[in-house]
Amino acid sequence: MAMSFDVIVIGAGPGGYVAAIRCAQLGLNTACIDSQAKQNGGQKGMPSLGGTCLNIGCIPSKALLDSSEQYHNIIHQFPAHGINADNVTVDIAKMQARKDDIVSGLTGGIAQLFKANKVTSVHGHGRVMQDNTVNVLDDSGQVIQTLSAREIILAPGSVAIELPDMPFDHEFIVDSTGALSFEQVPKRLGIIGAGVIGLELGSVWNRLGSEVVVLEALDDFLAVADQQIAREAKKQFTKQGLDIRMGAMVKKADLGAGGVQVSYTQKDKHSHIEVDRIVVAVGRRPATVGLLSPDCGVAINQGGFIEVDDQCKTNVPHIWAVGDAVRGPMLAHKSSEEGVAVAERIAGGVGHVDFNCVPWVIYTSPEIAWVGQTEKQLNKQGIEIKTGSFPFAATGRARAMEQPIGLVKMIADKHTDRLLGVHMIGPHVSELIGECVLAMEYQASSEDIARTMHAHPTLSEATHEAALAVDKRAIHKVN
Repeated sequence: MAMSFDVIVIGAGPGGYVAAIRCAQLGLNTACIDSQAKQNGGQKGMPSLGGTCLNIGCIPSKALLDSSEQYHNIIHQFPAHGINADNVTVDIAKMQARKDDIVSGLTGGIAQLFKANKVTSVHGHGRVMQDNTVNVLDDSGQVIQTLSAREIILAPGSVAIELPDMPFDHEFIVDSTGALSFEQVPKRLGIIGAGVIGLELGSVWNRLGSEVVVLEALDDFLAVADQQIAREAKKQFTKQGLDIRMGAMVKKADLGAGGVQVSYTQKDKHSHIEVDRIVVAVGRRPATVGLLSPDCGVAINQGGFIEVDDQCKTNVPHIWAVGDAVRGPMLAHKSSEEGVAVAERIAGGVGHVDFNCVPWVIYTSPEIAWVGQTEKQLNKQGIEIKTGSFPFAATGRARAMEQPIGLVKMIADKHTDRLLGVHMIGPHVSELIGECVLAMEYQASSEDIARTMHAHPTLSEATHEAALAVDKRAIHKVN
């Protein structure tokens, strides 16, 4: 007999574990199936909740970003403060151990939350069968358990895309997971892809001493971001030493005595670079392989994404899907909000996710963050807009921090003044963007932010002044 639950969640990443906890809070008997195992340390191979984000993505990358930035600042920023340090060294093993401790603490915290909320945690690969049953498989593909439920939530997450002519060997040619576990600083590091993951990983190892070359197939740098912000970002990253080559189509990688030789074309010219290691960061795809039996009926499109409606319902009654495996941006917080919304709907309530107010953040230095639409997107739609911007260099706080870099840009409807997008590059903008997400969620105008008092001296004054600049009445810059 199969064990029966009200809800089975497949996947314990930010979408799945949050959905499971919320279902349990709403009184639903819930099980969560997940196959993730610890990557490092004495407990390697043991179950580890949190999905890609906590185990091999968002959290470990931010830990290394922070460590590498501290090292970089000691050498490059501290002297401006009158603080001098000689013979500064970095202990990569200790840095990696710190990262692993942070991951263990957070993943262990989810296990405790499951226990406290009475969520049944099942380790293995979940596979949806007919009639709302789920087989749990081990790593060899053998069925070790069968569960059934009234409702099923699919939250399998995503995996790194592997290039056809450049398979991962997990030593010299690696994905983002491998790039988070280097035991020493590569002298020469190649990054394929100048997206969020590529730029963050490139920043980590560049700060620690690598000569980093980033090869990007597109001609436009950070095409997903506002063009003004992207131009500033490329300028700053180039100053830091990242060698960013746009329009570079990678053809193949060959292993040799000197490392990895990567061949690519740029403006019809054939070129190559030789590096110690190459990180392939060309995007991610839904982790839906093996998730569904052929006869369960759940529709998947050609890209591998599970097809859902606006409520996250699949085409099969009582089966839902959230997160990276469905439409929309592959962002942890988007996944979590969908997970909560689905739990609320299953329990008979109302779920809400506003896709117009999803914040994006790139945790480089300077950080990049935005919410809403870009100026280019709005112009394409024929929407009349007005914009205002303000540089961090004109704020006392950024100067005192020795980080007078970047700007805040605000876009509003020309006629109604409603906020349509806010774009930032600068210090701690990952935190500053929250105010603007809330403002847009409340359908605020730029005038609303302009009339809101902001503390002095703070970085948030740049947001205030950008709002004032929309109507050409900024105080601390010439309009």
